[in-house]
Amino acid sequence: MRKVIRTPDAPRPRGVYSQAIVADGFVFVAGQIPVNPKTNELELGDVKSEARLTLRNLQAVLQAAASSLRDIVRIGVFLADLKDFAAMNEVFAEFFPEDPPARTTVAATLPKIKIEIDCIARVRKKRR
Repeated sequence: MRKVIRTPDAPRPRGVYSQAIVADGFVFVAGQIPVNPKTNELELGDVKSEARLTLRNLQAVLQAAASSLRDIVRIGVFLADLKDFAAMNEVFAEFFPEDPPARTTVAATLPKIKIEIDCIARVRKKRR
């Protein structure tokens, strides 16, 4: 079974894609960026502020899919500048203080933004 996830608590897609897809007990979340979900406008700043907003957007999509940050098994981080790795890592420590998910971080050409994050997470059988 394949289920499309849509939530007003995360940014609306800016292209032809879904916020997330649930399939076979997992949720596959599309890349999230630092967009305010209420205004659907970019909120640019330093990499820490962009990472926090991006992770909150990711969290909102996960919640809509009956999942959470704790359920992430793999997360992908795309940085416009790898010099921002340490600052991004500090924010990750805030959101994942224990047993963080497997992570890949790569440099990417990003339009205006400093960070984009996607993930794969388990879907809970019951809400916690």
